[in-house]
Amino acid sequence: MLQQEVLPITLSSEAEAKYPLLDRIEYPQDLRRLSPEELPQLCAEIRSFMLEALSVNPGHLGANLGAVEITVAMHYVFDTPQDRIVWDVGHQAYVHKILTGRKHAFHTLRKWGGLAGFPTPTESEYDTFSAGHASNSISAALGMAVATALKHEDRRVVAFIGDGAMSGGMAFEGLNNASSFPNNLLVILNDNNMSIDHNVGGLNKHMVNLLTNPTYNSMRYD
Repeated sequence: MLQQEVLPITLSSEAEAKYPLLDRIEYPQDLRRLSPEELPQLCAEIRSFMLEALSVNPGHLGANLGAVEITVAMHYVFDTPQDRIVWDVGHQAYVHKILTGRKHAFHTLRKWGGLAGFPTPTESEYDTFSAGHASNSISAALGMAVATALKHEDRRVVAFIGDGAMSGGMAFEGLNNASSFPNNLLVILNDNNMSIDHNVGGLNKHMVNLLTNPTYNSMRYD
């Protein structure tokens, strides 16, 4: 089978006008030049960009629409790729790909010869771990964080995990081991109730009680 040649997108003047902030961003360094006040507009442009692209080339739309702000925030705050982000499962990493030099090839997502549907280290230095299996991000990130500490490197390591993957045994194993080694691991829990199957167990019950607590919600919206 002949491999299809992947050509970059050349944005027209119409497209540039449609995405004025997004067009200025190729890598996270460009993102960090924006002011905090510009970030809400950027998030809106990213959503429109994904909707337009995925309307003709279907992918994991819902998971990524729900991860726009947190992905922008992580790349804005952390010095990627020096700091490392480990995605659990990886189906919510489209925004990450758009912000890390792959915007112009986004139309090739999940196509032969195009971008992979999940983080792939051979595709980009910003992809720190080959995701695909659920619940392993904390363990993988912990290994990176411990190695960083042993090598006395100045690096932050972040594990990004959803509520569905958090219910897996490997996630709890990673959390348990995280307390056994000196490290600077940060775990971000994306509790969006968007897992394929209904979440069960004590942690899910605790998160529901927390999110429905009147005190928490009064602080959240005040």
